[in-house]
Amino acid sequence: MAKYRRSGLPIKSGAEALPLVAIVGRPNVGKSTLFNRLTKSRRSIVGDESGITRDRIYGEYDWAGRQFRLVDTGGIVPDDPELMPTAIYAQAKVALKEADALVLVVDARTELASPDYDLVKLLIRGGKPVFLAVNKVEGDAMAAAAENFRQLGIRNVFPISSEHGLGIGDLLDAISEAIPAPAEPALTEDEALAAQEAEAAPDLDAAEAENIPAEAADQELRPLHRTHGEFEQHETSVAIIGRPNVGKSTLLNALTGTSRAIVSPIPGTTRDAVDEVVEFEGSQFRFVDTAGIRRKGKTHLMAEKMSVVMARRHLEAADVALLVIDATDGVTAADATIGGYAHESGRSVIILVNKWDAVTTGRTDGKPPADREIFEKQLRTVLKYLHYAPVIFLSALEGTGLGRVLNEVKAVAAERRKRVSTGQMNRFLERIDFQRAPVPMAKRIRIFYMTQAAVAPPTFILFTDRDIKLHFSFERFLENQIREAFGFKGTPIWFKVRARNAEKKDG
Repeated sequence: MAKYRRSGLPIKSGAEALPLVAIVGRPNVGKSTLFNRLTKSRRSIVGDESGITRDRIYGEYDWAGRQFRLVDTGGIVPDDPELMPTAIYAQAKVALKEADALVLVVDARTELASPDYDLVKLLIRGGKPVFLAVNKVEGDAMAAAAENFRQLGIRNVFPISSEHGLGIGDLLDAISEAIPAPAEPALTEDEALAAQEAEAAPDLDAAEAENIPAEAADQELRPLHRTHGEFEQHETSVAIIGRPNVGKSTLLNALTGTSRAIVSPIPGTTRDAVDEVVEFEGSQFRFVDTAGIRRKGKTHLMAEKMSVVMARRHLEAADVALLVIDATDGVTAADATIGGYAHESGRSVIILVNKWDAVTTGRTDGKPPADREIFEKQLRTVLKYLHYAPVIFLSALEGTGLGRVLNEVKAVAAERRKRVSTGQMNRFLERIDFQRAPVPMAKRIRIFYMTQAAVAPPTFILFTDRDIKLHFSFERFLENQIREAFGFKGTPIWFKVRARNAEKKDG
């Protein structure tokens, strides 16, 4: 298996050095509303239902020139024997451990109870600055009621309204004062020597500058990106998509070597998207574990409906989609629908058949082990439109097949950003025998020339003799010829038609 190492890099480069502030509290007190307001996002799902947030959600905010990282946690209920609250508590404890300051959010409209006192003891025991945000304070009457929460023993009490943005500035001022500003990183020996040489070097006057060779000046001013070949990108976003309970969170944890996402046998455990960065052979991949996508009629709670909407949004923002299929269920109509979302939005796709060990070496139902070739043939029949997507059989739980996943993500991401020059494309057109294309005569067109207009996904413009929509058979024929000549593994190819006669009419 290929070697790789996990990176805890947050969203922005260099942000790992920023102070981390954890938002904690009991369920349904407004933690996610506060998180979304500070990060100016809608990253965390917000609703009236209790226990919507489960995993740790990270973001960043800026206050008076100071930058901070922020983590939203699930509602903490210490010593709850239920599976889900216990798992949420475990995720929250990770945030408590790595945070530099803690913001305990309470609801001003509720009475203090023993779990509140238990939670305060837990937070104070960590020895970190704790700030009490009494939320949902709108009006003088509620502000007076907020003073009752001083009974918890926290000195820093701030009445706020996350929904209306009231009182939050005072809270942020106090946090900024309590957390020291990050120290400037010390220069290495090489950096210090380079700085000394730069100071000692004389400045060039105008006459000397004119004598710089043109080649050298061009080398300095040349753009770092390339207009042909592979488009270079610092980070590749990879969305893990699929039906509920197919093993998406287990896959994220296996790829990152963490317990970043909560895993349970309960369908729909993941609601907010959970992301983590992996560094692999010089590339950075941000894996995003999304909620299980199901039909609208199958979602009942508001949080479930919102999680499906957010999963679609994260898919559309990704470069590559890992479509996870449960080998024990086979390929279903729901899998085809979800794969269709990725295909139509122009995402590159890799199909992962998870739990393969459950139908082969670990089979316990007495049936013979599943045949890989037969399974893939059935899969290709159901997912015809994803004929370009590679298929990987794996077990996220057992950790088998993960190396190939990373290799394929790297390869597919590069293919997605590949660019073919117009000269290459026109030489390619001269070699194709279009008479072999299975297209009715009335739908045939003549292509004068062709150029790649965009990458991610690769998009080609065809300059033709007729202003008609490409026949499906012709489009598939041309796509297959392009793939045979140039690759574009794992990514859809888009075509746009521009007719010469249409250009003349416009003129």
